[in-house]
Amino acid sequence: MVLRLAFGIGIAFALSASTALAAGDQAPLQIVVSKDQQSLVVYDGDTVVATSNVSTGKAGHTTPTGIFSILEKRRFHKSNIYSNAPMPFMQRLTWSGIALHASNHVPNYPASHGCVRMPDDFAKQLFKMTGRGLHVLISDRQLTPVAISDPFLFQPVAEEPALLSDAVLRPTVSQVHTKSVEVATIEPVPAKAATVETQEEPPIRMLITHRGVREITLDIQTLLNQLGYAAGIPDGYTGMQTVEAIRAFQTAEKLTVDGKATPAFVEALYLKAGKGKPPNGQLLVRRDFTPLFEAPVVIDRPEIALGTHFFQFQNIDVSTGKGQWFAMTLDNALPGPMKKRLGITIEEDATAFNAAQRTLSRITIPDEARQQINGLLAEGSSLTISDMGLGQETGDGTDFVTVTHTKPKS
Repeated sequence: MVLRLAFGIGIAFALSASTALAAGDQAPLQIVVSKDQQSLVVYDGDTVVATSNVSTGKAGHTTPTGIFSILEKRRFHKSNIYSNAPMPFMQRLTWSGIALHASNHVPNYPASHGCVRMPDDFAKQLFKMTGRGLHVLISDRQLTPVAISDPFLFQPVAEEPALLSDAVLRPTVSQVHTKSVEVATIEPVPAKAATVETQEEPPIRMLITHRGVREITLDIQTLLNQLGYAAGIPDGYTGMQTVEAIRAFQTAEKLTVDGKATPAFVEALYLKAGKGKPPNGQLLVRRDFTPLFEAPVVIDRPEIALGTHFFQFQNIDVSTGKGQWFAMTLDNALPGPMKKRLGITIEEDATAFNAAQRTLSRITIPDEARQQINGLLAEGSSLTISDMGLGQETGDGTDFVTVTHTKPKS
């Protein structure tokens, strides 16, 4: 049973409960930092576990907003950027220098060089409650996780209950013609609850975003080779051999011959190869900061921004094999060049009703990928959906890091 804490704003602690969380089975918590409120809230699902005041980055050193995870923890740490400034109970969010840490100066306004400062006592207790990979969301406004149920969202593979062929037969007596006759009837067998195999592996991290040029080029090269047009070894880069293969296909199919991978060319290539609609999105999966696999997905109405949504899976019920998903939607003003490159003409409203579910309804995942994810799903797994793709902060030794952009204030 997960112990719940109730911390007030400031420093009010239930030491025995926090120690219990630190010592054994840690709940898959989420940390939400609000820059407007200068506050930090720890959630277990949609239940508040702890709260504190914080101080984020001042003008010229603003704290980035987005979806992060704890990459490294150190009780004693000194800044290698700002004159060896002490950063006790440091919990790193990016390798470029953003972290949560304790400080003896935590005013109720932005005052740091980009990190999130916390009061000493709170930082010490929070350090006990967290582990590497725990998600930290930083936003201008306060975000609150909301339970969400949607057929798109994944669930673990459960073992089916016993079939009737496993039932025990027993004799009974018929009253027909007043003679005793033995017949076989079914004796009810206690229902066998669906069970889920214990996941020893860490939770998985998933990202759904738009396909990049490299992924599209890889598909083009693979399909051209399959159709007999020598595009070379698929490497995701458009060299002369790939261009000549595109030209040859365009000539054979009576398309405009320009050697370019235009949308019309890609659609014709997929149609010729019997592959249906070309995927315009991708699903990437990591576990323990290491890439596992990726799969193509189809995004309906790609002219509408996906928005930025975060989902966390937890509370698996051993009797049903099902778990709960909790969602948060972040504000994200896409840069103009990115919208142009992706063909986005309509931005998503992060505060609109059912924004996350509307985005889920536009995404189609191959059955094979869905089954694979269902088999990997574990307590604390997460899904991010974003237009941003793989940003510079996502790399070796990280989960998927999504840095969001704030709309300029008029």
